[in-house]
Amino acid sequence: MKIKEIRVMRGPNYWSVKHPKIIVIKLALEDQQETLTSEIPNFAEKLEKLFPGMYKHRSSEGTDGGFFRLVRQGTILSKVVQHIALELQTMAGMDCGYGRRYAAPQPGEDFVVFSYQQERAGEYAAQAAVRITNELALGQKVNIVQDIARLHQIREDEYFGPSTEAIVMEAVSRNIPYINNQKRNLIQLGYGIHQKHIQAAMTSNTSSFAVESAGNKNQTKLILEDAGISVPKGRIIYTVKELEEAIDDIGFPIVLKPLYGNQGKGASINIQNWKDALKGLHEAQRYSEAVMAEQYIVGADYRLLVINGKFVAAAKRTPAMVIGDGVSTVQQLVKEVNKDPRRGIGHEKALTHIKIDKLTRAILREKELTLKSVLPPGEVLYLKNTANLSTGGTATDVTDMVHPFNVQMAERIAGIVGLDICGIDVMTTDIAIPLPETRGAVIEVNAAPGLRMHISPTEGLARNVAEPIINMLFPYGCPSRIPIVAVTGTNGKTTTTRLIAHMLRFKGYQVGFTTTDGIYIQENKIISGDTTGSYSSEFVLKDPTVNYAVLECARGGIVRSGLAFRQCDIGIVLNVAADHLGLKDINSLEEMAQVKGVIPKTVCSNGYAILNADDDLVYNMSGGLSCKVALFSLNEANPRILKHISKGGLAAVHEDGYISIFKNTYKMRVDRVADIPLTFGGRAKFNIQNVLAATLAGYIAHFEIAEIRTALRTFLPSAETTPGRMNLFKLPKFEVLIDYAHNIASMEAIGDFLNNVKAYPKIGILAGVGDRSADDIRGVGSVAATMFDEIIIRQDLDTRDRSGAEINKLLKEGIASTGREVVVKEIKEEIRALANALEYAPEGSFITLFSENITEAVKLVESFRIIQHRTAVSEESQAHS
Repeated sequence: MKIKEIRVMRGPNYWSVKHPKIIVIKLALEDQQETLTSEIPNFAEKLEKLFPGMYKHRSSEGTDGGFFRLVRQGTILSKVVQHIALELQTMAGMDCGYGRRYAAPQPGEDFVVFSYQQERAGEYAAQAAVRITNELALGQKVNIVQDIARLHQIREDEYFGPSTEAIVMEAVSRNIPYINNQKRNLIQLGYGIHQKHIQAAMTSNTSSFAVESAGNKNQTKLILEDAGISVPKGRIIYTVKELEEAIDDIGFPIVLKPLYGNQGKGASINIQNWKDALKGLHEAQRYSEAVMAEQYIVGADYRLLVINGKFVAAAKRTPAMVIGDGVSTVQQLVKEVNKDPRRGIGHEKALTHIKIDKLTRAILREKELTLKSVLPPGEVLYLKNTANLSTGGTATDVTDMVHPFNVQMAERIAGIVGLDICGIDVMTTDIAIPLPETRGAVIEVNAAPGLRMHISPTEGLARNVAEPIINMLFPYGCPSRIPIVAVTGTNGKTTTTRLIAHMLRFKGYQVGFTTTDGIYIQENKIISGDTTGSYSSEFVLKDPTVNYAVLECARGGIVRSGLAFRQCDIGIVLNVAADHLGLKDINSLEEMAQVKGVIPKTVCSNGYAILNADDDLVYNMSGGLSCKVALFSLNEANPRILKHISKGGLAAVHEDGYISIFKNTYKMRVDRVADIPLTFGGRAKFNIQNVLAATLAGYIAHFEIAEIRTALRTFLPSAETTPGRMNLFKLPKFEVLIDYAHNIASMEAIGDFLNNVKAYPKIGILAGVGDRSADDIRGVGSVAATMFDEIIIRQDLDTRDRSGAEINKLLKEGIASTGREVVVKEIKEEIRALANALEYAPEGSFITLFSENITEAVKLVESFRIIQHRTAVSEESQAHS
């Protein structure tokens, strides 16, 4: 059994809309195709011993232990891969619960689908799960320790962190979208112009001046002292001599810490003698040349949290410690403490494992202890100098105990320093008493304070401190999203996308849109190429100038990685036709419809799915949707339309030469089809469908009918506005049409247009696509034979899975199958083929190029038009002379 392919889904996708973050493995089962777990000696026992936590996997039985029972009864090995991949991640602190197994179209192959939290961890789990399953099936020794350790490491490398995760989850609960901008190490909350950013507990609202002030501990202390707030006496030192002078001034005990530091790194507290002071100076200068020497304040360590000027939480922090029992060694006590199920690696759980590191050993030496020492019953041994949770410390919530004086003091400090999210470290014997009365002091002010101690305290109430952060960034009633129109279908996507973007710009929106030829931000092409996948959609949603997004979503992106957004406001499906079948295991029209059907499933509950009522596969997508549905049709008498509007539905139809909207049973005429440039006088029926869909989108977006009409009339099809989509050029002697059509359905649509064109001969320039089936390539040839009197066969630059000669042979077979007498030429390069047609086409002919290189083709036609025009002017001049 081996992996043939791994795909990472990052948004709603073909496999699941509800579970957007999933790994899809394509497995070749090989000689294990028919093997059942019940046929392998001791398989179930070994699996249960390796993964006891898998008892919670209910599988299809729906009860705990269900999967283990299934394994004992006998199940296929790909199902085991699914459950191991999930359990490996769970054991590494990434609880993942969704998984499925499906038979692949090819015999002996299966798809295994499972959820993930961290992308790299999911990919690793896929590889490990297949390896472990193979080892179990072959009766080999299995060791998962290294796999769990590796997954732990991946988690620590990529995990948001508890503060970031809490804020993101609070945003999600408010239906505020987020994007993990890994290159900038930021989380974007909201889309487009409404976006805000966070980095742990620092926000895009956080003043850099305030952060700099808080980072300079001495400057902060001077500012607070000037404001009448109790702070420890101290000074900045750089040398041993300055340390000596500071001790003479302050006296023991003292604290030494880096001037620029965080999380207690390099800090030494309660220093009582000169020897330890020298050690403390050396340790602090590992992180900062400048060191703060302060008097040691007696008391407990408290953290006060202020958000948006308001005190929200407080915690008492205790350094990592053990309590003697008169029997156990220090090492045994640490091991026992680490058994607490709340403790894990790094930020995996509410508490962190206590590590016996260099600092711990130094503390033991100072107390003349070793790891083998036995502490008397009840004796407390602190193993770290600071009370940080990241080094194994604990936190007790004391929010309700803080004296009003101390609350006001904390709020004043946040305002004085200027931090929107402010963590204030206080040493005092009792936080319930005003600080001056306990001779306590403010030790530090922290930008980006850790929220973990408040979210998951060891004792006391957990406080949702992420809520006031989100309320600060997105006050209730303020938007976080921009409207999204998602457009899919086999043909017409780009034209419809551009038309809707044009309508929105006409209305005054700052539009970002994606197409098969590039990403556009407010009419400017920012990136060229086929940009219809999730990366391109995300590009638009990350742009801070965009307030409306129109996103073309092609089959490839949905199958490859899913959508970039979890929900849209309008989802349009234009049609489903035979194109790209056989790629990425999508082999039938029904399966292609499932791919396109992802879009309407992502429409929000108060949004609209706009569906083609003339297309059975598209119309059937309306079943089971949680959003509203609008239909469009070229036939106002379509029974589906009549039924829909009779129930109060919204529809757009082509009726009596008009584009009209039905709302309930009322008809609103928008414009005459012949007056809409995109329809080419009504001859381009496929563009009428695109206009109907765009008209509905405009109406749903609250456009007035007159505004829709004006937008439709001002959208002029050309090589600039719709490159590769019905680019029609009228030359003095003949006409040339350049189109991107590359499948049978789109060619037939062009053929329908050509039926209304009076010209002879009609010349077609086309190519077959190598990764299509032989029948599809023949079909292109046969359709072309019904459209043209002469055909020039060219070749794409990338012939993909077939040779050019084989593709051309199949095309000619398709042409011959029609029985029509068609002149056929073969000219390999597209531009040479077009040049040949332009050079030798007789007057009154019509040339159609199905182009791969739109830009160069348009340049050639424009150049030839100029030459023909000059020739015509010259001939006319000679005739008059």
